[in-house]
Amino acid sequence: MISTETNGPLSGITDLGFPIVGIGASAGGLAAFESFFLGIPAGTDLGMAFILIQHLSPNHESILSNLIGHYTRMSVFDVKDGMPVQVNCVYIIPPSKDMAITNGTLQLLDPLEPHGHRLPIDFFFRSLARDQREKSICIVLSGNGCDGTAGLREIKAEGGMVMAQSAASSEFNGMPQSAVDTGLVDFELVPSDMAAKLLAYTTHTHRHGSASNAIAPRSGNVLKKILLLLRAQTGHDFSQYKPNTIYRRIERRMAVHQIDSADDYYLYLQHAPEEIDALFSDLLIGVTKFFRDPDTFKMIEETIIPKLFSGKITHNGVIRIWCAGCSTGEEAYSLAILLHERMEILKQTFQVQIFATDIDTRAIASARTGLYPANIANDIHAERLVHFFTLEPENNMYRIHKSIRDMVIFSTQDVIKDPPFSRLDMISCRNLMIYMDSELQKKLIPLFHYTLKPGGILFLGTSESIGEFNDLFSAVDGKLKLYQRKQDYQGAQRMALNQFHPPLTERNTNHPDRSGKTAVPERLSLRELIEQALLTQFSPSAALVNRQGDILYLYGRMGKYLEPVPGETGINNILKMARDGLQRDMTTLLRKTAIAKELVKMPNLAITTNGIDSFVNLTIKPIVYDDSQENDQPLFLIILEELPVTAASKAHFDNRKREDVSSQSELSAPEATLKITALTEELRANREYLQAINEDQEISNEELQSSNEEMQSVNEELQSTNEELETSKEEMQSINEELSTVNTELQTKILDLSQVSNDMNNLLASTGIGTIFVDLQLCIMRFTPAITQIINLIPSDIGRPVAHTVSNLIGYDNLITDVQIVLDSLIPKEIDVETTGHSWYTMRIRPYRTLDNIIEGAVITFVDITEIIRIRTDLENANKKLRLAAVARDANDAITVHDLEGKILGWNPGAVRQYGWTEAEALTMNVRDRIPQKMCEKEFERIRQLGLSEILEPYRTQRLAKDGAIIDISMTATGLVNESGQIYAIATTERAKDKNTGRE
Repeated sequence: MISTETNGPLSGITDLGFPIVGIGASAGGLAAFESFFLGIPAGTDLGMAFILIQHLSPNHESILSNLIGHYTRMSVFDVKDGMPVQVNCVYIIPPSKDMAITNGTLQLLDPLEPHGHRLPIDFFFRSLARDQREKSICIVLSGNGCDGTAGLREIKAEGGMVMAQSAASSEFNGMPQSAVDTGLVDFELVPSDMAAKLLAYTTHTHRHGSASNAIAPRSGNVLKKILLLLRAQTGHDFSQYKPNTIYRRIERRMAVHQIDSADDYYLYLQHAPEEIDALFSDLLIGVTKFFRDPDTFKMIEETIIPKLFSGKITHNGVIRIWCAGCSTGEEAYSLAILLHERMEILKQTFQVQIFATDIDTRAIASARTGLYPANIANDIHAERLVHFFTLEPENNMYRIHKSIRDMVIFSTQDVIKDPPFSRLDMISCRNLMIYMDSELQKKLIPLFHYTLKPGGILFLGTSESIGEFNDLFSAVDGKLKLYQRKQDYQGAQRMALNQFHPPLTERNTNHPDRSGKTAVPERLSLRELIEQALLTQFSPSAALVNRQGDILYLYGRMGKYLEPVPGETGINNILKMARDGLQRDMTTLLRKTAIAKELVKMPNLAITTNGIDSFVNLTIKPIVYDDSQENDQPLFLIILEELPVTAASKAHFDNRKREDVSSQSELSAPEATLKITALTEELRANREYLQAINEDQEISNEELQSSNEEMQSVNEELQSTNEELETSKEEMQSINEELSTVNTELQTKILDLSQVSNDMNNLLASTGIGTIFVDLQLCIMRFTPAITQIINLIPSDIGRPVAHTVSNLIGYDNLITDVQIVLDSLIPKEIDVETTGHSWYTMRIRPYRTLDNIIEGAVITFVDITEIIRIRTDLENANKKLRLAAVARDANDAITVHDLEGKILGWNPGAVRQYGWTEAEALTMNVRDRIPQKMCEKEFERIRQLGLSEILEPYRTQRLAKDGAIIDISMTATGLVNESGQIYAIATTERAKDKNTGRE
């Protein structure tokens, strides 16, 4: 069946200048979304808009937009009603809403179906197909069920492109596998590879524009060649179909394979027979559903169907309907359901034959299985769904009941060339002729007239009509495209017969064995041959039966004693199959054996088989199969032993025959007495037989009546339970998918939080700041590793009061008090503390505030300031030295410093003025260089005394100047002491004596 697209390219399409991609997913979809968007090459501008439809829980606020925002640089929006679609943006459906696209804007609607029965992906895909037509693109990702399958059919019917996630990469492969099973998926890929394929496809279609503009003007001859290849491989001729339909399908296939010219595509077809099949499948896309166009089917149900049944004989009436272009069978089954319902109303049985045909063998195979996805519940009334379909839980699909399936005969047929059906009451041919050119339509309408009975109904699609053939059909309802055949029109019949000829069919012939040899059965051994001969000659015939006479096992040749029951099939009861002369006695004897539970015999029974008379001994013996099982049904062995026919028995048999037929002859008194005695005995036997039959019948009736009542009650309970379970299962499945989505989102959120927690832990650990978190009861909630150097903590201390821990602080034991003060006043506190290891820390105590500004404890931090304290001490010492240096620098007296060996270490400006040596020169000298020779021993004795910590009073002495002059000075010497109390140098203050006054 050809797709249901409208005539003309892009008619009614909303051209936004960029493609819109609908992406549907359910359980496991978040990982697929992540892989899809991460698969977009960095820095690549796809030039598309993406609409994400996922099964979301109505009771949970979705964080999908935040999560998707982590994977893409495109802008991500939660859809608002009426939001226009823009390029390079991602739009996400909100929970508990259906979404459609109209004129490039997204519309939100309240769902009509109850929770658990909605199919939001199908809903959006259908609107996308109608709004964007052949520019529509859809992708089906991970999820359970079959949501999206019906929608992608409409997108493919409009010439759009379909992708599906590969089953191996899907966390839940129900949805993508359902899409792939349609045979309409163009690309089956892992999500990470989809973006590149999308870009290649859209780039090709944008470069070539409309299909009709790309192929038709310059490729007419090539198109004919392509159609010839199609006809050669598939046997179907599309040359009389409307060109635009063919153009679009070829252009779409060229885009799939990135082929730029029709000539190159023709060469590709020549070397790729599988592509011919793919193109053929594209041309046969069928979009159908149950009870499509409800108003039309209501008219058929109320008006057309009753007319079809009127005038039919109650038991022999035959209703014949042809459903041409049936696709996957929904249309044919819809008509069958209406016919079945009408028969239930009439409480009569009619023979119904619905011939459903299509040239698509895959569609016919699908229709024959009668298996449909769960979303047909949206198209079929709930009562019909329960009455005519069975839900198969293992695959969540509905199967049509056998009573409906048996009414439809599916077959592959080309309406153009194959012979039609005849004597039809109705033809349904919807949305098939709109793709054929006018010449072909003119051939089909007379054909339909020829195949219909007078008054038969022709049912066409909404875009089809009978055209100029008003003389063949009258309109029952022109708007609904229902027409009725007028009386015979010979011209139409001749036209129909001339246009269509039945094709030749192959016949199965029996070919002789090529070897020329006949099959010879394997030879038996002599022992087996003798055993078979003896068993055949002397073994009696026997049957193992139960109390009712049902045959469990047959032994020997029973053909002369049993015959099939005429008019019935499946009968396997020996009492019904017994031949004349044996049935009555066998029934009576079986009953006696069952009551007496012992062997019973009846000799010399006369029977006739195919006109041959014979006598048998009938023996019935009860069989104990297993003594340990008292409740097992008893078994009986019926033995039939044929007796040789002697002259006496033959005469006796003939006499009985003559006595039976000569009822008018007069009998003597003794003969009459014997006759009466025989008849009395026969009457008694017949009464026993009838009594047995009546008793069995009464027992059976009572048992059947009781069983029937029980079955009716059980059936009602099971039907009610089945409906409840079916509803519950669908709701649970939907809830499960939503919970799976929520769970995936939460898992992603947990991973993000875990990453943030890891970052914070590493941050706190890398700063080296010791931190303790305590709650309102001053119990430890957590701490950083650096704190263990200050307070003795191990991981098991979490949860213990901080007061139970031991700190390494010197002179500080007010931690608990200070923390409590901070919690009461909410004023932070800061204290410098020292540890036993002589490390210094700044301890800060602050309230612990949540994001909601609630105080839930305190945070105690210890910042290492040991280096700061050391630098502070060094600065203080340096300042002291600077002050002393300033005194030495500014003094008029000569101030020098030398070690205990006499090496000069310090030389102030006063010494430069007094002695003439610069500071640099002096620092290379020894104090001996400045003492006159005659005073050296005496001066070094004083230095030795000073080194022994002896105190030297100021004294007078002499020193040499740079120019060699001897200067009289007054000198004060002081020992410089290190941290250990040892003198390491001597500082001197030397004041020269004025030569003129003699004063210092």
